[in-house]
Amino acid sequence: MKVGFAGTPEFASTALESLIEAGHSVVVVLSQPDRPSGRGMKLTQSPVKQAAVAHNIPVLQPAGLKLDGRYAEQALQVRHQLEKLDLDVLIVAAYGLILPAWLLDLPKSGCLNIHASLLPRWRGAAPIQRAIEAGDDLTGVTIMQMDEGLDTGDMLIKAEVAIDPGDNGQTLHDKLAAC
Repeated sequence: MKVGFAGTPEFASTALESLIEAGHSVVVVLSQPDRPSGRGMKLTQSPVKQAAVAHNIPVLQPAGLKLDGRYAEQALQVRHQLEKLDLDVLIVAAYGLILPAWLLDLPKSGCLNIHASLLPRWRGAAPIQRAIEAGDDLTGVTIMQMDEGLDTGDMLIKAEVAIDPGDNGQTLHDKLAAC
């Protein structure tokens, strides 16, 4: 199976490493463009890009994916590159860009999202922080088939994780990433 992966932060990097360790053939990675970071505002690679580079996996970093958007030329180049790869599936974890219909439809088996909440609760960004702020006792990870809505596709697998009284954003993040 030819697997593509789209993600940016540490949570997604953990998922990418797990896919690689499980023996899946990850043939391309999409990640947000390198950004200035730290006190010196030095251009920094995302954790996902760092993992991909360490495993010699090609990385694409478009600023946008809409074919009629501000970065349409980049989006079209990425589309052509991905079409050539003939992906079976695209795994997405905290990528940071909404996937347009052309990309959702490109892989043979579509796109699967690794979402850090028990959907349908806490759709969208910052589900870990929202669960803590709401005082939830339980959260988890949902694997879902992506569609054009925001975290609205069919839910395939859920894994529950207890939120302990001492958990904060980082400790809960680490528990969910390992899930």
